[in-house]
Amino acid sequence: MRLSAAVTLVSLAATSMLAGVRAESDVLELGVKNFSETVNPEKLILVEFFAPWCGHCKALAPEYEVAATQLKEMGIPIAKVDCTVETDLCQEHGVQGYPTLKVFRDGESSDYTGPRKADGIVSFMKKKALPALTEIAPENLVTFSESDRVVIVGAFPKDSAKRVTLEKIAKSYSDEYVFGVVEENPDVQGEGIVLYKKFDEGKNVLEGDFDEEALFDFIKVNSVPIMDEIGPNNYATYMDSGLPLAYYFFSTPEEKTQHSTEIEALAKSLKGQMNFVYIDASKFGAHAANLNLKESWPAFGIQNVGSGAKYPLEQEGELTIENIKALADGVLAGTVESSIKSEPIPESNDAPVKVVVAHTYKEIVEDQDKDVLIEFYAPWCGHCKNLAPTYEKLGEMYKDSKIVIAKFDATANDLPTDVPFQVQGFPTIKFRKAGSTEYIEYNGNRSEEDLVQFINDNAVNKVDVKVEKEDPVKADDIEHDEL
Repeated sequence: MRLSAAVTLVSLAATSMLAGVRAESDVLELGVKNFSETVNPEKLILVEFFAPWCGHCKALAPEYEVAATQLKEMGIPIAKVDCTVETDLCQEHGVQGYPTLKVFRDGESSDYTGPRKADGIVSFMKKKALPALTEIAPENLVTFSESDRVVIVGAFPKDSAKRVTLEKIAKSYSDEYVFGVVEENPDVQGEGIVLYKKFDEGKNVLEGDFDEEALFDFIKVNSVPIMDEIGPNNYATYMDSGLPLAYYFFSTPEEKTQHSTEIEALAKSLKGQMNFVYIDASKFGAHAANLNLKESWPAFGIQNVGSGAKYPLEQEGELTIENIKALADGVLAGTVESSIKSEPIPESNDAPVKVVVAHTYKEIVEDQDKDVLIEFYAPWCGHCKNLAPTYEKLGEMYKDSKIVIAKFDATANDLPTDVPFQVQGFPTIKFRKAGSTEYIEYNGNRSEEDLVQFINDNAVNKVDVKVEKEDPVKADDIEHDEL
């Protein structure tokens, strides 16, 4: 997920709060004294490692409470650890940012990769509680098929080789979908797969021969609504689909319905090639900037979620279904050039830290004769502001050498679409060796000493730089401001 695709929806989601949170919490509070005895015996438990001052933790808190109450009824406990108090415990579990959520099975942990809204947490943990592929009795088929928003059920006899293919897919995608298998299903003639869903036509059937790739494509295409309103709960689904995403921005109910019939018909005709969504500009209007659109409604734009390429529809004239269709067809045909957002090229760029904009990225950052350390930052990022004095000193140390210290405002500039990484938090620091096209990410402490050591270890062009040893950096000084 590229920076340009994620900033607004995720950051605005972080400010949403639920009303009516229970006064009595169902979230267990854990510390070093009761962590092992609580977590280890549980077949499944979700644990949040947090800091009270963390804004993302505060936004998660009411959602987490609601999820805890619902999951408690299913026998799945939810817990939290205050890392400002339980520092050793959090360090033991590799916590490097807040909030960090981990799923524990019989005491063994894995990273939580699900949504951070209550219904998404509940759905994710319900899936975790199930086997990757559930054997369904015929009398339980209807109940099972309605157990989640998307449920995939295979109809195969016990000796069918197709069960093996279904199970492979189920093991790979059990965090995202519920999978089951039954010997006979009235919704399919003989053997086949039925995808049940709580939207559009309600179900889709895959019959005949198929391999893993065909089954995955079937699920990917049919598990996304023909057209839905996008928000924090379903954003990741569209990003994970890999298909270009077309946004129709509206600010009033009248604007939403103005072209809805024609756009939904277009979305249906391009199903499997491009996803279409409504986006409420009264909530997420700032996301238009991530498509290089002005905040003027209604508006339409398309993004390639894989490369990050943006295709805003011209906003000077009237928005019509004809120009919407022309843009969609042009993007799919590869005949439309993407839009690149860039700050003006600086008139002078002689400061120790080189300013990089979209139009100078290739020239400065991918200069094959030089080693380059580049910081991707946001002007509002507190961690970036804390780093700035150290980063300026670093620039002075390597000034006039073949090691370039550079910075890139990732909120005001687009990365070239062929850059092989995504910016997902601030600051992100990358290093490219002279003569190489690969980037190394820096994840160490943000002290002069550690940054210089990192450059010394990786640079092709050696520069003798020495710094005095500094005090250890506090844990929050190596955190990122998340998107």
